[in-house]
Amino acid sequence: MASTSDSARGRLTAGRTPVQLAALGSGALFVLVGLLGFIPGLTTNYDDLGVAGHESEALLLGVFQVSILHNVVHLLFGVAGLLMARTARTATLFLVGGGAIYFLLFLYGLVIDHESGANFVPVNTADNWLHLLLAAGMIGAGLLLGRRTAANVR
Repeated sequence: MASTSDSARGRLTAGRTPVQLAALGSGALFVLVGLLGFIPGLTTNYDDLGVAGHESEALLLGVFQVSILHNVVHLLFGVAGLLMARTARTATLFLVGGGAIYFLLFLYGLVIDHESGANFVPVNTADNWLHLLLAAGMIGAGLLLGRRTAANVR
């Protein structure tokens, strides 16, 4: 007998292409990360969570520098992923376009002084490496799964 969660999962994934599922999973992950950034304990130095800027001393999982702005951006990006997972074309756009944005964030994090006002998000070295991994994963998934979906449509 299938459980209620199995039934709900089946409805959520039924009829979706692999690229849509990847965008849906990515969007859900970004929403989760955005929420986790507001949970004391999972975010260390929570009392030092700033609105924006490098002065925020809060660290998600004790590693990734976050601020209210940073968390809200994750939440909004995640919601965009959930919404764009509705079609294969927009799911591919979310993954490839979002990956490109994360690659630009990686480059931005490399060139700015982390102790300056230019670090308004804020980012640290751990964030920079995570942004590079996200960029590669999202672009790769979007191109590979989007291509497979397009080939199956023909």
